Amino acid sequence: MEPRARAGKNVGKMNFNHNELAQLLYGHGDLKNPLPETVRVLDELITDFIQGVGFEATRAAHHAGRQKVKFEDFEFAMRRNPRFMGKIQEVFEKKKEIEAARKNFNIEDQLMKDADKEEKEKEKKGTDKGDKEKGEKEKEKGEKGGEKGGEKEKGPGSTVSGSGSGLGSGGGTKRKRQQSVLEDEELDELDDDLEAEADIGTATKRR
Repeated sequence: MEPRARAGKNVGKMNFNHNELAQLLYGHGDLKNPLPETVRVLDELITDFIQGVGFEATRAAHHAGRQKVKFEDFEFAMRRNPRFMGKIQEVFEKKKEIEAARKNFNIEDQLMKDADKEEKEKEKKGTDKGDKEKGEKEKEKGEKGGEKGGEKEKGPGSTVSGSGSGLGSGGGTKRKRQQSVLEDEELDELDDDLEAEADIGTATKRR
């Protein structure tokens, strides 16, 4: 692995946090508060290691005709060190698991939001429907009240008109009866006249 030199502006500077490196050393058996020189040496070692791995991965990507470095390029750079290869694979697997869990969490959150939205829409529709039914009932009551008021107003006039029609029909029947009586009287008179003429004719014949 070809070593890479640090940039001039980064010479003498630490690239990682002092507390993080101190915790890393403490986790691997060092004191809780390690020496500053030890932390600085660890910072240089980690920086050189990352630069070397990045250089090897970039060279593999360029050799494959790509400008973007992929996971396969890091695997190729670590092909001769199984321990590093396993660690890199573990890190990428953990990354995939975290992304999948985050995606599922986002989906569940979205489902909960959709469910809340549907419930709110149902409640809104229910209130709108209730208001509509209430308005229709009030409208029907108003129409019924108007019809009753119209019937009350029409009541006396209708009785008068009914009585008038009754009187009119009664007058018509009386007239018909009078006409029939007159016709009967006229027929009786004609019969009497005919009988009288017949009697006169018989008397003249006898003479």
